[in-house]
Amino acid sequence: MAQATIGDSEFDRDTAVTPRPDHQGGPGVFDAHLSQGWTILRAVNGGYLLATAARALGQVLPHPDPFTITAHYLTPSGPGPAVIRTDVIRTGRTMSTGQARLLQTDSAGHEVERLRVTASYGDLDGLPDDVRTSAKPFAIPPYERCLGRADGPDVASASPFSSGSTEITERLDIRLDPETARWALGAPSGRGEIRAWFGLADGRDADPLSLLLAVDALPPTAFDLGLGGWVPTVELTVHVRQRPAPGPLRIAVSTRNLAGGFLEEDGEVWDSEDRLVAQSRQLARVLLP
Repeated sequence: MAQATIGDSEFDRDTAVTPRPDHQGGPGVFDAHLSQGWTILRAVNGGYLLATAARALGQVLPHPDPFTITAHYLTPSGPGPAVIRTDVIRTGRTMSTGQARLLQTDSAGHEVERLRVTASYGDLDGLPDDVRTSAKPFAIPPYERCLGRADGPDVASASPFSSGSTEITERLDIRLDPETARWALGAPSGRGEIRAWFGLADGRDADPLSLLLAVDALPPTAFDLGLGGWVPTVELTVHVRQRPAPGPLRIAVSTRNLAGGFLEEDGEVWDSEDRLVAQSRQLARVLLP
């Protein structure tokens, strides 16, 4: 099978948005179809939703790339039709800011808001080359020594909520660091850390939009704390720092504080040239069985 390319892959097709004509609610209104293929357990994956909303914002803002994007997840999204309503808040010479709301129609015919996003866009290719950082790539075994789907139980079967969809796992190439995958064997470390190699299963290289998926694609850190169950995202912020080089990504997520049924997850994404290309933080609920 030939490797998929940016713009011609399942991810691109499934995050596609179609602008409505002015007489049907436009401008700035888009139709989308949330694919069953990006579902996990009970709902559509939050990173996939964020990438879809970001694609719509990229069509109304004058700059091409999300620099910082924040999403609040209001109600669970399901596969099927969705509408994205965008607003341009401000445009400037080097950055522009907008808002997007993703909505679906419920069984009673009412429009329900699923996701609200605010983002500032710019041009990653126009950033200066200077880098002054103390950040260093984290240690992880080589790809071939890490654990994939064929090496053990997948996310859903390791969770008490084992009923539900795991279709997203067929679209991702995730190889977990064995040191942070012991929860799958019933021996979590208790440190709240997950590290992995990441790519799309069809071989498509990463771009700024797929980074929004990547930061929310790993098993939740709650598993490494010895907790199972659904961990829905409440809020997710992503900073895209550079356009990723071709090749697999390395992702690390960690939590330091679980309290009151909520935890934070801090993430960092490194590309094949050892560059920090994205950072994230999310607040998530821990729903115990």
